[in-house]
Amino acid sequence: MSLGKPDVTKDILDRLNGKIHLIKGNHEYSALRVSDRFEWIKDYHELSIEDEEATQGKQKIILFHYAMRTWNGSHRGIWQLYGHSHGTLPDDEKALSIDVGVDCHNFYPISYEEVKELMKTKTWTPPFAPRN
Repeated sequence: MSLGKPDVTKDILDRLNGKIHLIKGNHEYSALRVSDRFEWIKDYHELSIEDEEATQGKQKIILFHYAMRTWNGSHRGIWQLYGHSHGTLPDDEKALSIDVGVDCHNFYPISYEEVKELMKTKTWTPPFAPRN
């Protein structure tokens, strides 16, 4: 999240709007010293987004700092969003995972809708689906 000193990190966080949630990575020393700015801090998080286009009206998503080759529900269409690699990993078009680090997206966070559009370009198929 930050390589800066705690006071610099706090200054940056104080300029951000909204509720801030932190998935811990490998550069969290300063962020953890100003932890009162976060709604929560976790190593790993699973969430569901209401989406009428998704199976059963919800898209499940796994958040983890590091890219994973497999994750809880990866074989059932659950997405994995990660950072850490700064765009240096080649995208796996067959996996429902995306590097959402801001340095991969013009230094702006991307929205759920943008992630959804990127996921639509993937060629992932369920591993147990009938093959033609």
